[in-house]
Amino acid sequence: MHVVRMILGATAVETEATAIDEAEIPHLLRAFYARVRSDPLLGPVFNDAVEDWDDHLRRIGDFWSSVMFASGRYKGNPVAMHLLHADRITPAMFDRWLALWAATTDELLSPAAAEAIQAKALRIAESLKAVIHFTPAR
Repeated sequence: MHVVRMILGATAVETEATAIDEAEIPHLLRAFYARVRSDPLLGPVFNDAVEDWDDHLRRIGDFWSSVMFASGRYKGNPVAMHLLHADRITPAMFDRWLALWAATTDELLSPAAAEAIQAKALRIAESLKAVIHFTPAR
């Protein structure tokens, strides 16, 4: 079931399962990627890979809108984007990314929203890690 609320004149859809609305996503992403950019493990890769942080945050906002609300706004290919940098992405980086994501979402979202968006992030990270670090059976 969806609950529709009016926020600053714009309609936000909040699912009971996630208790998050789209108005929270831009602030969440700004805070999270500020941590990523300054992180000793993740920062060098992200800062080399992202040329325009405003554009990146907009696209990632579209991604999370599509993931959490099935909005269809994201038109990219996250697997292809990560494969471009596969030689620099280690399994430990996924764990670090998830730890920063959990800390940021726990701080900025309600417990239900944090739990829902963390669960999605974990599934996405596991999928990306499997693609990037796939080792065929011998």
